[in-house]
Amino acid sequence: MKPLALSARDVSITYRTYLDPPQGLRNRLKSRSGSRRYRDINAVTNASFDIREGESVGIIGHNGAGKSTVLLGLAGLLELTGGEVLAKSRPALLGVGAVLNPALSGRRNIEMGCLALGIPKADLKGRVEQLLDFTGLQEFADVPLRAYSSGMKARLAFTVATTAVPDILLIDEALAVGDKDFYERAVQRLDEIRSGAGCVVVVSHNMSEVKRMCDRVIWMDHGTVIADGGSAGVVAEYQASSASLSATPSN
Repeated sequence: MKPLALSARDVSITYRTYLDPPQGLRNRLKSRSGSRRYRDINAVTNASFDIREGESVGIIGHNGAGKSTVLLGLAGLLELTGGEVLAKSRPALLGVGAVLNPALSGRRNIEMGCLALGIPKADLKGRVEQLLDFTGLQEFADVPLRAYSSGMKARLAFTVATTAVPDILLIDEALAVGDKDFYERAVQRLDEIRSGAGCVVVVSHNMSEVKRMCDRVIWMDHGTVIADGGSAGVVAEYQASSASLSATPSN
């Protein structure tokens, strides 16, 4: 059995959301005299799972099931209200909202990403050209990112995030808007990460993507882990349930 790369142990995440003030003048006056109304949301409750080196694991579930929230917890971007996360190295989170500078060109965004990862300036030019070739965006290399389509931004974000092969890569719907050709290259890159003793965790509503990319699937429902096993079996169980009705249909 391969060594553990990531372990979630009874992870719970609760966040507070403030409610709209009550309607009507009398109710508004009452609300001003007291504290604001709020509600605590139990987004993730006692979620436990282990992910080993070389694994590719999907997390599925209905909208609001806690999938993206648990990824943020694994990445250390949300405070846990219970449990703990143990990791061999800091996880890298890639989402559709990955931070890129919209005022800079695609080339400059790649350059900045390379420099942030410690790539020497002497090696920068050749490395940037290789990465531009990977994105397939050479024609738009010097166009500001704000003019890119969502699919083009997704290509660039994935490329920057995987410039240096991370030990643990967390992906939140980031490949959903990529075209078929780039998707094939992205899957190959993920295979390289896994073969280098890394692991990949993918959140997606696309069941075809999950089955194709992942060996194992974790099904979450209302913040709890419902099932954890082989991708084909868990996806079939999920699709047969009423929970899948709120999810985006697979392609």
